[in-house]
Amino acid sequence: MVIPTTVLERVPPRAAGGARVCLASRSPRRAELLGILGVEFEIVVADIDETPWAGEVPPVYVERIAREKAAAVTCDDAVVLAADTCVAVDELIFGKPRDHADARRMLRALSGRWHAVHTAVALRAPGGTMQAVVVSTRVEFAPLDDALIDAYWASGEPADKAGAYGIQGLGGALVTRIEGSYSAVVGLPLAETRALLDGEGVRHALRRA
Repeated sequence: MVIPTTVLERVPPRAAGGARVCLASRSPRRAELLGILGVEFEIVVADIDETPWAGEVPPVYVERIAREKAAAVTCDDAVVLAADTCVAVDELIFGKPRDHADARRMLRALSGRWHAVHTAVALRAPGGTMQAVVVSTRVEFAPLDDALIDAYWASGEPADKAGAYGIQGLGGALVTRIEGSYSAVVGLPLAETRALLDGEGVRHALRRA
């Protein structure tokens, strides 16, 4: 299913030629990041079961899900990009919160300590070959009390975010330090995505020839 979105209207056009690109994600943040690279693309939603397997460690989990998303969509003769992100504390995977109580549980666990954010990006070439890379970033949170957690939940931002926060929004006010890729924490590691696209000859803002 191709979804029209206002994000696509803001994507800068690429030079004539180059491979067609499909982004297998409904995330506006990933669409915005891919747009920063100057890639023209369409959005095709991948509907898969994202339940972690028993004993599955976070980097393996996000790579599996990204690959499954890329494999699940129909986008003929195109480069397909897919990604998945999770927050992990002591190898425990934090996905999107189910409700306020679940978000509070996650944010309490993140309070005043370091955690890991793992993002995988997968590329399916027009011929069907698949490549994937996992980028891991360490993020430190300030101490959070319940009043701060509840105020953040009331903003509406945590509801659709892995780990119940968005570093690119109000949740950035909870973060004291990061070690690694900021764009990977947002949802799409730009350097690694650019390298994958280069390998398939996709033109973008830094590669016009």
